[in-house]
Amino acid sequence: MEPELLIRTEGRAGRLTLNRPKALNALTHRICLQTTEALEHWRDAPAVSLIILDGAGERAFCSGGDIAQVTAAGKAGDYAMGRDFWRDEYRMNLLLSTYPKPIVSFLHGFVMGGGVGYGCHIPHRVVGESTQMAMPECGIGMIPDVGGTYLLGRAPGHLGLYLALTAARMGPGDAIHAGFANRFLPEAEWDATKAALCETGDLDALPVRYTPESPMAAEQSRIDRLFGAATLPQIVAALEEDDSPLAQSALKAIRRNSPLSMACTLAMLRPAPLTLEEALKQEYRWTWRSMERGDFIEGVRAQILDKDRKPTWKHPAPGAVTEAEVAAMLAPLGTDELTF
Repeated sequence: MEPELLIRTEGRAGRLTLNRPKALNALTHRICLQTTEALEHWRDAPAVSLIILDGAGERAFCSGGDIAQVTAAGKAGDYAMGRDFWRDEYRMNLLLSTYPKPIVSFLHGFVMGGGVGYGCHIPHRVVGESTQMAMPECGIGMIPDVGGTYLLGRAPGHLGLYLALTAARMGPGDAIHAGFANRFLPEAEWDATKAALCETGDLDALPVRYTPESPMAAEQSRIDRLFGAATLPQIVAALEEDDSPLAQSALKAIRRNSPLSMACTLAMLRPAPLTLEEALKQEYRWTWRSMERGDFIEGVRAQILDKDRKPTWKHPAPGAVTEAEVAAMLAPLGTDELTF
């Protein structure tokens, strides 16, 4: 069998390539553990000057986490598998963000959920023409995790909440505008750029090109007006009164999503976490409870496993979620708190 993660040293670079192209390079627990191990090995290796992250195949850098096994275990009452996976994934996310050597990610195709956590907490985040980035977790009964609440909370205006509640896809210009990426490079130049980085170990080999236009930047004022309300029912009311394509598309997405997930996401973004570590700890409190108390298992069943697209959420509408229920999902875990 092909390894799920290609780990090697090329010239001055440590290279990690997600290698599950048929699964759109979805992350597994093993990939997270192997990534952590490789980074720790290279941390003090004098021959390695920088790290390159990329994904095999043409369709995706990484489409998210491989949650089928986690869901199956959760349905059987085994919540430990998911909790262990998320714990080690979140620790990997923080390690990537604090790593002492430069890391460059090349984010082609689908970059969603766990892929954002893998490639977007580092200093040098390259997007290309094919990039389609999103945080679609509320649609499967989750919250934007892997440090997603940290990134969303730092997006301009109320763009982060819009992205979280609608799973709207960001093209390359949008990803840069929202702060999920910071460099555009035509994909025809990627192989040569990676080769130069490997040869020199120097970030000067990373070219500076133009930044594509961002449709979301053009809609920023509308997004801020529609998503600036204090509660989900108020946001829904604002969307219902706006007949623009953006508002109607957003309204359709919100009506499909888990009300509990959206209410908790709103609470996690207002106020937004100040640090990535704070965000990951808060997210872990939620995901630790997600299978037992949340909509996660039902959301995965409806959207990914059975694909009937007809989830039965615990709440009939956004306004039906109480503040007490949100607080219970985000309460400290005591001895089960995430540590680093």
